[in-house]
Amino acid sequence: MRFTIMDVGHGFCAYLIADNGNSMVFDCGHSSDPLNRPSDHLYDIGQRSIDRLFITNYDEDHISDLPNIQRKLRVEVLHRNDSITPDQLRRLKRQSGPISDAMQTLLDMLNRYTGGVPNPPELPDIEWSCFCNNYIDDFEDTNNISLVTFLNCKGLRVLIPGDVETAGWLKLIQNVSFRLKLGEVDVFIAPHHGRETGYCEEVFNYCSPDVIVFSDGPKKYATQEMTDKYAKHAQGINFNGQTRYVLTTRNDGSFCWDI
Repeated sequence: MRFTIMDVGHGFCAYLIADNGNSMVFDCGHSSDPLNRPSDHLYDIGQRSIDRLFITNYDEDHISDLPNIQRKLRVEVLHRNDSITPDQLRRLKRQSGPISDAMQTLLDMLNRYTGGVPNPPELPDIEWSCFCNNYIDDFEDTNNISLVTFLNCKGLRVLIPGDVETAGWLKLIQNVSFRLKLGEVDVFIAPHHGRETGYCEEVFNYCSPDVIVFSDGPKKYATQEMTDKYAKHAQGINFNGQTRYVLTTRNDGSFCWDI
């Protein structure tokens, strides 16, 4: 089993290949480097389908490779925050400009993937649970309704939070089950690529991860300035012979855990 965080610049994509070859993919942002385009990379390593695709956030940097994913790979099951309807999402995105090809692909998928499947793909030794705030009832922006996923791969426990921001965290930690899951996290992926807007100190009252990961590109949006603030919450891991508290795709490239 291998869990990989891809270097897609200022975006996000991670994937898990189970022992039986089935896969889970979390977002599909991509960079200009063809080696780091999820659709090409997954196809090149022998994948012909994505058994479970999780869309954690409805912004372009989380879905930019979706048209190519659609062309090259079969998506079996789609996970997302379904408190927002396709029509609501379209209206929301139109407020900031024309609908992109990636967003149109997602909207088409949302209208097709409307329920469970009779024989879901098997993912042995993998557990996950998802939490999210509700659109309209809780928030009217896409960041704070990010799909927050706790992934357990044979004991490696990863938090994948999309782009949830401080207000969204504060709402989520009101849930006792959510707080308990925070206490189990080993790998904490920083929301919003490590930007200050996604930082919530109260979360770390319940969470003490081994390492924190930034999926980011060249310096912008005040991502790099948060490294020290996040590092104080991590226990540290041995990474290439050094004790590291924060890993970044900007400096470290793609990296993986073999489990």
